[in-house]
Amino acid sequence: MRYSTQDRVPVSVVIANYNYARFLRRCIDSALEQDYDNAEVIVVDDASTDETASVVASYGPRIKACLREENGGHAAAFNTGFASSKGEIVLFLDADDYLYPHAVTEIVDAWEDRTAQMQFRLHIVDEEMRVKDVFPPPELAFESGDVTPKLLQKGRYQTTVTSGLAFDRSALEAIMPVPEKDFRQGADGYLATVAPLHGDVTSIDDCLGAYRMHGANHSVFAEKLGQRARWRIEHDFHRLEALSDQATEIGLDLPPDVGLRDPVHLEERLASLCMDKDLHPVANDSRLGLATAGAVASLDMNASRRRRALLAAWFLSVGVLPARMARAVLSWKLVASSRPDVLLRLSKAIRHAMG
Repeated sequence: MRYSTQDRVPVSVVIANYNYARFLRRCIDSALEQDYDNAEVIVVDDASTDETASVVASYGPRIKACLREENGGHAAAFNTGFASSKGEIVLFLDADDYLYPHAVTEIVDAWEDRTAQMQFRLHIVDEEMRVKDVFPPPELAFESGDVTPKLLQKGRYQTTVTSGLAFDRSALEAIMPVPEKDFRQGADGYLATVAPLHGDVTSIDDCLGAYRMHGANHSVFAEKLGQRARWRIEHDFHRLEALSDQATEIGLDLPPDVGLRDPVHLEERLASLCMDKDLHPVANDSRLGLATAGAVASLDMNASRRRRALLAAWFLSVGVLPARMARAVLSWKLVASSRPDVLLRLSKAIRHAMG
């Protein structure tokens, strides 16, 4: 159904925490300080060994605390929190991130009759909460409505991370629990991949919260591109397996080569192959083959013509340059701090032009 803030539909904010005591209070406060008066706050602690217990205890009955005795990872925390929730709309919030006071109100007001998942942008902030950027960047348009055709075509659509998502309870009931072995990290990838099979995706272009980047983030592997790429490839394979299973249940088929149409997946395959060929998990991959597939997939992206052309050219350059130069070009794209100053200035100019 379509909601409005006058309906005061119950909302659950599930905070997943593991050893983030230094960030947790800001996160909990942001959920408690919402200008919406029918939101419960659930804090799942995944057997932390830091000062989390005292932080959680200090809030008393203002929050619902779920203290896991054994560390189970992202998916286990999501499953525990969802099982304790009552909201018709459920947000999963990573403990190092936080929401702005109007976030829940805007989500409820924007909810549509067929919404299964809502997504919104986040400010990227540093450890001191200084705003550095926007995620996803504004020039990348969210994909909304029925994204099932896009999922069946390439296994991905333009979405965001945990703290920028909200879900309809009925959609979650159809797909929960999150497989805990496959999604010990990146449980949001599972939810955002399969929830849209059960309704529409609704997007808000405003920033409704903050996505904190710091050295302990699972997503930060600045000096370990090969390791990061291998993890993301494995994560993609688990996502696509879950997508195939869910699609089959509702009478749809997922093509076996769906990942070869996804430039994001192909970028990781190429990075893994270039950085650590001996550890690359996909037999028979070649640089030229992946680069060619990536160039073709890039031209079919939901992006400006200039962005598509630049990405296609990047793929081809990595595919044909000598190995050492190819690794440098990979690093320049995937790790901003590795770029020469001239490329940093060019990147900013291109991004401005694309905006």
